[in-house]
Amino acid sequence: MDSMPKKFYPIHEFDARRGFDQYFSDEQKLNFIDDSLKFPMMNLHYVFSKGYIHGNLLLDFSKGFYIHHLYSASMIFKDIILMKFNKTCAMEACKWLSDSTGAFDWIHTKTAIAELEEKSVQKPDKELNLKASIKQIVMCSLEKENLTDPLVLPLSDCIISVWLLDIISKDQEEYMRNLEKISNLLNIGGHLIIIGALNMTYFTAGECFFACKYDESFVRSALRKFGFVIDYCVVQKRRNVSDLSDYTHVIFITAQKEK
Repeated sequence: MDSMPKKFYPIHEFDARRGFDQYFSDEQKLNFIDDSLKFPMMNLHYVFSKGYIHGNLLLDFSKGFYIHHLYSASMIFKDIILMKFNKTCAMEACKWLSDSTGAFDWIHTKTAIAELEEKSVQKPDKELNLKASIKQIVMCSLEKENLTDPLVLPLSDCIISVWLLDIISKDQEEYMRNLEKISNLLNIGGHLIIIGALNMTYFTAGECFFACKYDESFVRSALRKFGFVIDYCVVQKRRNVSDLSDYTHVIFITAQKEK
């Protein structure tokens, strides 16, 4: 894939439907479920159940339009804002929130979170609860120091970044700048949760897209530089074989902002 021209997520059109079908649907022929669904949902359920992450406002920075990682969060945070860099993904979020025809079907993720919590799928309805928690969809721009300029948001109590820093950063230096911009939207004492793919240089969703390559030590160092103290980290070796992407591991890391 090194010789193939790669598109860049923040500026090129991204096929959110293709991304969902290839990485997040429940099709048996697809084998990303362990890495893309089970790994983040299991670890988010774990950290939120411990009780040390709390507050009122959560900002979600995620690739595409994916909601499975927010089920556990919506049981704690009553106000969630979806932060989007891609208009197509923002449109898919609006379709899902309004139950429009053609919206993504996440029923398989409701079953998965119910199994984690050892409760029935119907009681309570996780999807309805999550929809009630999502108060706003905000478009962001990397060209601005305040990602939401001219809109000024209140500082949040928790930020989740799911496979986003990987694909909005052209190199590790830009990753650091983007991480700083995101962390500027977080209260002192708040938590940042990063879910990412290690050693990835590309991913495919119809088109081939660029990804910033980094490893676990880089993420840890970056968080320390911006005043974070890491309180939980787990790395899982890739559990699928596919040429749709070349990552080697997935990482889940939570850190508290101390300064």
